[in-house]
Parts: sequence; C-alpha cells; structure tokens
Amino acid sequence: MLSRILGKFSKDMGIDLGTANTLVYVKDKGIVINEPSIVAINLRTDQILGVGEDAKKMVGKTPPHIVAIRPLKQGVISDFEVTEKMLKHFIEKVHRETYAFLPRPRVVIGIPMDVTEVERKAVEDATMSAGAREVYLIEEPLAASIGARLPIHEATGYMVVDIGGGTTDIAIISLGGIVTKRSLRVAGDQFNENIIAYVRENMNVLIGERMAEELKIRIGSVYELDETMEYKIQGRDMITGLPKEVIVNDVQVRSAMRRTMRLILENVKATIEEAPPEIVADILKKGILLTGGGALIRGIDRILYEETKIPIHVMDDPMTAVVRGTGIILEDIDSLRDALIDHEDELPPQ
Repeated sequence: MLSRILGKFSKDMGIDLGTANTLVYVKDKGIVINEPSIVAINLRTDQILGVGEDAKKMVGKTPPHIVAIRPLKQGVISDFEVTEKMLKHFIEKVHRETYAFLPRPRVVIGIPMDVTEVERKAVEDATMSAGAREVYLIEEPLAASIGARLPIHEATGYMVVDIGGGTTDIAIISLGGIVTKRSLRVAGDQFNENIIAYVRENMNVLIGERMAEELKIRIGSVYELDETMEYKIQGRDMITGLPKEVIVNDVQVRSAMRRTMRLILENVKATIEEAPPEIVADILKKGILLTGGGALIRGIDRILYEETKIPIHVMDDPMTAVVRGTGIILEDIDSLRDALIDHEDELPPQ
C-alpha cells in the first residue's frame, strides 16, 4: 500500500542495463542518463566514489584500496551488490528534482536473450532492492524493434541484430514474439580484447581497455575502407617496460577484429537458415535491422550485406534503440504487455 502511494510521486523508468553503458528513459521526459556501467568504490570505507563517467575516468588509475568495477559481464550481473548500488544511484539521480523523498518507480529493463532463470532473477532482485516498485523484463531485440517502431505484432517477419558491449543478440521476430534466435557472449568488449592482444603480440606494446576502445572508435572497421586511417596510441613497451608511442592503421585493427566478426556473421546466417521460408521471404523484402553500439563500427553493414545479400538498415542512433523501446512500453504498457517476459501477475505482491 505504501509503495503504491509513493509510486504516485515517482517517475516510471525504462533502463537498458548494458555491459558497457547504462541508459535511462524517464516517462514524459525521454532519455536522461547515458553513462558507462562502471562504479568506483573505496574498499576501506565501502563508499561509492563515482558512478558512470566519473568512475570511468578512474579505470586503470586507482590505488589498491580503490577499485573501478564493471558489475555486468556479457550482459548479466556479475556483482549483485555493486549493480544494486549503481541502479539506486540512477533512480535517485532521476528523482533529484522531484518531491519524492522515497522514490518507488515502475521499471522496464532490457536484458539479453538466453539468460538463465537465475540471471534474470538477479536483475529483478537488484532493481527491486534499488527501490523499484514493479519490475518488467523484455528481451533486448524485442525492445530494439519496438524502439525502431517496427509493427512487430503483424504477421510479418523482421530480423534484428543487436551488437552491444557484452552480447550480440540475433532474432527473427513475428506476431510479437521471437521465432528463431541466437545469443552470443561476444560483442564490442571482445573487439577491444582482440585489439589489445594484437598490439601486444605484433608491436610488443601493452595498452589498456580504454585505449583499445578509443582505437576501435577512431579507426576501427570490419570492411576495407576507401582511404587508409591511422591513429597514434600510447602504452607500455613490453621489452623495456617504458612508455612507448606507436601508430596503428585501420588494416591492423581490421585484422585484429576479423575472428570475432566472422563468428557474428556465421551466427547471423545460421539464424536465417533456421527460420521458416515464409519469414525468410519477408526478411529479404524488409532487410535486417542493425542496432547497438556495434552497429557504428565502419563497414559492418557492408560486410553483412556481402555475406547475406539481404539489405541492411542501421538504425538511427543505434545505441539508444533498446532504451527507446522500454520507453515506448512505459507509455503504453497494457497493449505491449505480451512482449514482456514477466507479466504483472507473476510479480511478487507489493
């Protein structure tokens, strides 16, 4: 009863709880938070020193008693307590300008496909512990397709490839549900690891995750570019142990990311092969929708088209596709209830 009363003064939220970034949509306001999923904690005092951008600045630069933790790995919670603190921080940040002294919002969260029941329950419990009144879960490709305003409840097949930070979700959707799907625990973070390994093995230079990500964003590509791109990086020389600066080009980065990209391509083709022929015909007409941060990698649409011969559409602002979908669900939760994993009557009584 108290939660229901407090809920009237709270702002309902849609959350894309990603491995790399957490995005928050507030009903009637739009996307208000887009920050890295990182929390910096002082181990001596158990005090949170920073969340999101503030914590990201500390990665790789902290003394032993301060750790910058990414509480989600491959799309699922790896540190329950830190995830709870991070969610609580975001809920309080959203309600900072309101009169809600104890916010109790309804929350819609996008989660990867093929998570286990335990992993799903961990997301629910962490969100409830952070202060949510009700929690609804939706698979990320469904949320992304809703965010793209696709008419998913029609008897037409649509294909979505969502390349995030920790997972790549490939789904064929029709009549409001997923017909065939594949979920890979490789995505943007794996590309970063590929780049770190390549630079270490071929240039004898050790670079950090932030530098690898910057290199991927600046010159990363998975298809041959019209012009050569170069970028100067700094790291530690593995022979002398001293700082060293080297120049890396797009050909080298492409070579580093090739194996992971090949794995994604093979699974896209395998998902299409498993689909009914009628739906494959729809996909050939409608094309494949590419979402998630990975959709921004240069040439990814071209290599997908070359491999599948199906038109590829990169969604406008692909990183926000899932959170926009959760926002649309918040605006009209009754008509989109079938797309949710957990229905209201399955939730514990409040």
